[in-house]
Amino acid sequence: ILLLLRNPKDVATSFYHFSNGMSPLPSYETWDDFFVAFMTKKMPWGCYFEYVSEWNKYADDENVMTITYEELKENPVLGVKNIAAFFGLSLTEKELQTVVERSSFQSMKKNSQKTHGAFGNVLFRKGRVSDWKNLFSEDQNEKMDKTFEERVGGTKLGTKLKYEVYCKA
Repeated sequence: ILLLLRNPKDVATSFYHFSNGMSPLPSYETWDDFFVAFMTKKMPWGCYFEYVSEWNKYADDENVMTITYEELKENPVLGVKNIAAFFGLSLTEKELQTVVERSSFQSMKKNSQKTHGAFGNVLFRKGRVSDWKNLFSEDQNEKMDKTFEERVGGTKLGTKLKYEVYCKA
């Protein structure tokens, strides 16, 4: 099992834009409305912190590899190598480069109409780390920090998310 995680502030930011771009999902008039729903477990697919807490139980299992979106953005070559090794795949240098290029956000966004049809523009918006800084108020930032620390801080997956690096203003 490959478990891909992303820091909660960017998850919230991304999901806010995603929700407002997908008509079957609830939309939110303001970021503030969305933030309250995100923090009070009123999301269509559940609570981020419960999700990470539940997966934390399996973090040491041999058949589970956890990688973060941020890791893949920092070093996509190493990320692909580690994923291939986990699944027992050997890649030539050319195959490795092809996977890295084709799985880049820019490449997936460029091909999103082909691969995802009308949803492509909604699924592939920016692909950046720390876009949360454009939405979070100081109060929201503090609430998220406190909730993260209480719910998953200090756990194996909480540590893997490098919250101090990606989520501190």
